[in-house]
Amino acid sequence: MPTVPSVPTPLVELEVSGDNRRALVAELVAPPDGDPVPRYGVRATGAAGEVHTLPAGGAVQWLVGTGSGSSADWRGAGAALVRAANEYIAAESDAGARPARTVAVTLPDDVPAEAVGDFALGLLLGGYRFVVTGEPDKPGCRTIRLGTRPEHAAVVARAAELAAATAFARDLANTPSNIKDPAWLADTAVRVAGAVPGLDVTVRDEQWLTTQGFGGVLAVGGGSVSPPRLIELTYRPRGARHHLLLVGKGITFDTGGLSVKPADGMHLMRTDMSGGAAVIAAMRAIAALGLKVRVSALVPAAENHVSGSAYRPGDVVRHYGGITTEVTNTDAEGRMVMADALAYGVRRLRPDTIVDVATLTGAMKIALGVRTAGLFATDDDLAKRIERAGEQVGEAWWRMPLLDAHADDVRGELADVRQAPGGPGGITAALFLREFTGGLPWAHLDIAGPARADRSYADVVPGGTGFAARTLVELAASYA
Repeated sequence: MPTVPSVPTPLVELEVSGDNRRALVAELVAPPDGDPVPRYGVRATGAAGEVHTLPAGGAVQWLVGTGSGSSADWRGAGAALVRAANEYIAAESDAGARPARTVAVTLPDDVPAEAVGDFALGLLLGGYRFVVTGEPDKPGCRTIRLGTRPEHAAVVARAAELAAATAFARDLANTPSNIKDPAWLADTAVRVAGAVPGLDVTVRDEQWLTTQGFGGVLAVGGGSVSPPRLIELTYRPRGARHHLLLVGKGITFDTGGLSVKPADGMHLMRTDMSGGAAVIAAMRAIAALGLKVRVSALVPAAENHVSGSAYRPGDVVRHYGGITTEVTNTDAEGRMVMADALAYGVRRLRPDTIVDVATLTGAMKIALGVRTAGLFATDDDLAKRIERAGEQVGEAWWRMPLLDAHADDVRGELADVRQAPGGPGGITAALFLREFTGGLPWAHLDIAGPARADRSYADVVPGGTGFAARTLVELAASYA
């Protein structure tokens, strides 16, 4: 079995300091009003993420464009700088040199606090790397000193927690599925999230799931030799008035079951638990930040495999609480496990608000592409909170309609509901999940598109993106 990188992946260290000694220096460049003026012999346009590497030995090593100063531009500038620094340090080390592994960059005196946070996010996440290899790690940047006002230290510290949440979610999604079965995911949640004061993690095994009647989780996990788990995380600070429940899909690998997927792209199904990863990582950050809001989380974890014990199209499954589902497509497994968790959360945890997160439908990827996630909600205030949270942390959401004209599509003939009716796939999947929310204010986040990336952009690198983790943290903060 291969050795995977340590989880969570260590990120570059940020310091608020104007000390440039024993450091490689970067200088920020905004677009000029007119034609670019040569600086250090380079015509830098100041475009966001544009990096010019200057000759070695000078006072400044890089010129980095900050663009128009938007949040996206600042994140892109930070990511571009740390990538350039990592490439330079690795190349110099390969050539036998011993370059400094600290980068110093001074921000403008009038830079807003929000821009500092965005720049810090880019610096922390742009150099993220998760590779299973026998080769030694390439040397890269260890520390970045930000020359900015001392009062921005709190902003940088918060950005570091948000970045850590995103990186941890990426780690969980990127871990290959011969390592990452439901037990591994649960054990990692206990080890990493459970180490944060105030955050409790409880793992329920297949015997408990059987006793409690989690028919959806047991059906989906029944085809695998690795039994399912339910991961429950609880954060309950004193004085909290609102109780938020997060539910994340934790399918650690998805073959499609007997409705088997095409071979092309199946290797990417190691990231089919990205919703669960975002929830676990967000819970760790919520507790680490000490937010004054009660938050519970449920991650139903299972492998959807092909075997003689796999569940079948045409089966009828009884979920926690008694609702029955007629199975029509075993590749629509995410909603099966989420239904159990939602019903359990409503009945046993009694939240005020529910948000679920899942890589649920290919239809959403077709509708919105790979950089925007779908948002369904029964409550306008909740939808607006999620949209604002996403704007604050650089994650794009688009509200989709919960069309009651299709509500009858999920009504069953042989059972109470049908798992995968025809019609608009993203909408009917959301309507199916709504059946298990007990009429509470609820939002469903379908992250099938932006949960994975095949190329770098802004602070994103190829692989699992950690999408939604930061939004969930900011959403929780809005209730604090």
